[in-house]
Amino acid sequence: MRRPHDAGARPPRVPHPPPAPEASSSGAGERVAPSDLVVGRILAPWGYRGEVKVEILTDFPERFSRLREILVGDERRPYRVQAARLHKGAILLKLGGIDTPEQADALRGEILYVPLSEAMPLGKGEYYHHQILGLTVWTVEGENLGRISEILETGSNDVYVVTGEGREVLVPALKSVIREVDLEHGRMTVALPPGLLD
Repeated sequence: MRRPHDAGARPPRVPHPPPAPEASSSGAGERVAPSDLVVGRILAPWGYRGEVKVEILTDFPERFSRLREILVGDERRPYRVQAARLHKGAILLKLGGIDTPEQADALRGEILYVPLSEAMPLGKGEYYHHQILGLTVWTVEGENLGRISEILETGSNDVYVVTGEGREVLVPALKSVIREVDLEHGRMTVALPPGLLD
């Protein structure tokens, strides 16, 4: 998920489970937590026993070997996990009731979820995307910049897209910039580099 933290302790990190399904904010400013987290996407059938090759969309690929059940597709259909193993940067998954390449092929492209209650515990100063999306962003000087509407993953560090009245601000998720994340009050405090608002 990948991928933020206490006042400048270290660069904010927000583990994967992806952006869109994870969070939303209403017009009233209410932040809504997801019920499930994305952990993978089925790429293709694998072999002749009905296994599937899965793209890893979590920072914790080891979770697959611990899962007893996984939710598949928009309908969140539950499948028993019979076996899971890492193979060349992907996961090979054997799901209960999927025993032929044809059955496996029918799942191609489906997103895999786990319930939010099964989210892996994070370290101090680390947050999931759904916890960051929708936060109100304030500068240390007390200016309200708007709300975090999107998280861009650039490779070196995440960038928060903050949408306010008539403008959009790109805030780098760096320990020198992110001073405080207050989930209880839905707020982030930032110290912007000179010229960022120009």
